[in-house]
Amino acid sequence: MIESATGLILRTRRLTETSLIVHWLTPQLGRIATVAKGARRPKSPFQGKLDLFYEADFSFSRSRRSELHTLGEIKLLEIHTPLRRELGYLQQASYCASLIEQATETETPLPTIYQLMRDFLAILPQQPPQSRLLLAFELKLLAELGLKPDLTKTRLSAGTRKMISALGDCDWQGISRLVPSAEQTVELREFLHGFLIFHLGKIPRHRGGHLVYSAGLNTSY
Repeated sequence: MIESATGLILRTRRLTETSLIVHWLTPQLGRIATVAKGARRPKSPFQGKLDLFYEADFSFSRSRRSELHTLGEIKLLEIHTPLRRELGYLQQASYCASLIEQATETETPLPTIYQLMRDFLAILPQQPPQSRLLLAFELKLLAELGLKPDLTKTRLSAGTRKMISALGDCDWQGISRLVPSAEQTVELREFLHGFLIFHLGKIPRHRGGHLVYSAGLNTSY
């Protein structure tokens, strides 16, 4: 059965010497995995079309035996070239992709989370890598999952509670203009670290390393 979808590539990995597994985030089908047969061959029709955070219309043949489907035709819509100008952009985007994979089930519709990721990829390269964008992404993802923190039950400072509300409620352009203090950044980062682990069981590795840009902080997370 041939199906069609629009999606973002969250990650790829080698399956065989010639084939790749491509993990997609789509609005209506959620997260799905496809096999791009022969994608590693020099003259493959997939050549140059399968890379991190590429957005595309694609077709696939659904497997009846597993959650690994066969990728068919692909038409690129957006390749997010600006993300590749700075390693920090790719690192932060990869963390967000891993967090989505950690927090969601496969093949479950995720239209709002798909749009959240699209918007994040668009705003990310418009300024140097900033920790507040990543913190805002975490807060917005938690809200979409029905896990928005109840700030009345925390011991956070008043200033940090206000910053959490702003990061969660503002659009991305508004968030890019917020300037949390170093103290607020540390407090919020540590609070969300524990909150995410409590609700998700674990979080992607090296989270702290992606949250140090704007404050110039070191972390062992």
